[in-house]
Amino acid sequence: MLLSNKDRNNKIIKLHPAHFLLLGFLGLIFVGTCLLMIPFATRDRHHLSFIDALFEATSAVCVTGLAVVDTGTTFTLFGQIVLLALIQIGGWGFMTSGILMFIILGKKIGLKHRLLLQESLNSFSIQGVIKLVLRIIMITLIVEAIGALVLAIRWSQEMSWGKAIYYGIFHSISAFNNAGFGLEPDNLSKWVGDPTVNIMITMLFMLGGIGFFVIAEVFEKRNIKKLSLHTKIVLLFTLLINVVSTLVIFALEFNNPATLGNLNMADKWWAAYFQGVVPRTAGFNTVDIAQLTLSSQVYMIALMFIGASSGSTGGGIKVTTFALLLFALWSVLTNKEDVNIFKRRIPSSLVYRALSIALSGIIFIFVIFFLLTITERGADMSKLLFETVSAFGTVGLSAGFSGELSPMGRILITIMMFIGRVGPLTMAFALAIHSNNKAKIRYAEEKILIG
Repeated sequence: MLLSNKDRNNKIIKLHPAHFLLLGFLGLIFVGTCLLMIPFATRDRHHLSFIDALFEATSAVCVTGLAVVDTGTTFTLFGQIVLLALIQIGGWGFMTSGILMFIILGKKIGLKHRLLLQESLNSFSIQGVIKLVLRIIMITLIVEAIGALVLAIRWSQEMSWGKAIYYGIFHSISAFNNAGFGLEPDNLSKWVGDPTVNIMITMLFMLGGIGFFVIAEVFEKRNIKKLSLHTKIVLLFTLLINVVSTLVIFALEFNNPATLGNLNMADKWWAAYFQGVVPRTAGFNTVDIAQLTLSSQVYMIALMFIGASSGSTGGGIKVTTFALLLFALWSVLTNKEDVNIFKRRIPSSLVYRALSIALSGIIFIFVIFFLLTITERGADMSKLLFETVSAFGTVGLSAGFSGELSPMGRILITIMMFIGRVGPLTMAFALAIHSNNKAKIRYAEEKILIG
């Protein structure tokens, strides 16, 4: 059957939702790169190189926080505001930001946009996605405003009110969106034992990291028995991982003079708590990450790979994926046919998807890490792996190697940050060749030996 030109063109331009998500983020990164290359964006009025601007814009849009230049001393107020705008839009997701513009302009939101929103937000269904977008925007603005106010009051004790307010706004937006950009050369190290800064910053990035769906459901239902299975898993595993991680970092770094060793007992606990909860989401730090013991860095790599929650501003394979894999493993070990969590059976399709996400993440990390060993000859392999996983998890913690990357190395880490933000499985979908033709043949079954 011959196709008309119109039908042929429609077939050509038909894209999978994953393609739209990738193109949207790429477009936003391109705009950010151009703005950061303007001489007015940097203090010395000499524009950033294309690669450096691309790296910084990608890090902001992908809410990562890795940087090849110091944010506070390199960028002017204009440049920093550009970064903040990229962080906010990137944290929401470009589709959520686009829908906000549609709502403001009074435009009709059609089925196509709702489907894209469902893909972007990892929502279970298309029903109620516009309502969820409005909640996301409302929650973000309220939480960021509270965070900015508290931080501004605290910092007004050591700087002018104008500077304190700006610092509060910048760090509140950066924290809630899990970006990790700071205005001080040593990030938040000067406030290592400050209760207000430690609590406020961690609360902001943990709220952003558990996901908007979880926040909205907890606020609405306010009864743990009525919460969905997704929310229960997120809250339980977030609490468990954070408590265990604080204790692990405290034990591993207790006598390290370059990190916790020279601090008093109270500050040791604050530093251990901060570094314990930050690797899964945001790239802030109150001690020098490069000076952590190798054991601590390896442990952080595992946390960065796990990441935050689905539908949040964080990256990684997501805590629900990690939890599902653990329960699936337990089902295999106990010879159970179904994967059950809290007296609920998980569909096998979700188990396959969790395995696909984890495996595709491992493959992407291996490929980028392998290429970095070629471009960064002589570099410490542990630092290369740390930077790679940090980029994948959109965490932003650095072992002090980001600024030393070669131009090709910066491009590879940029690619890794992009993959981490859109999601490894979404990236795999976009790279794969899709066909609308479902298989009409099922072949004979045969077993193979595994394990």
